[in-house]
Amino acid sequence: MTMSTRLTLTTVNLDTPDPAALARFYGRLLGWTIEVEEPDDVILRSTDGSVGLSFQREPAYVRPTWPAEPGRQQMMAHLEIGVEDLPAALEHALACGATLAAYQPQEDVRVCLDPDGHPFCLWLR
Repeated sequence: MTMSTRLTLTTVNLDTPDPAALARFYGRLLGWTIEVEEPDDVILRSTDGSVGLSFQREPAYVRPTWPAEPGRQQMMAHLEIGVEDLPAALEHALACGATLAAYQPQEDVRVCLDPDGHPFCLWLR
């Protein structure tokens, strides 16, 4: 199948009970700026203008578990963040408000949790 138009991924959305707070966390973590801020939707854009992150209010948000456990809310997606210095990146993430997950499945990856419990991976490029 050929496409008659170009499709461009622009934003990944994360559900949250507090869009502004989670956007500020990821803004500090990634060095990105807020492009749009409304009460129920905040959009961060990368410094190069490529894919951004959007945070949408979900009043019924349930914090995911990592690793997955039967009968508990599982993560639906996670972010992969490439780094050149894993210890320094982890220190930065923790200073921004992340939590190091108890379960770490790989030597060259650190699984962290954002303030709302979304897992994200720092991986050595």
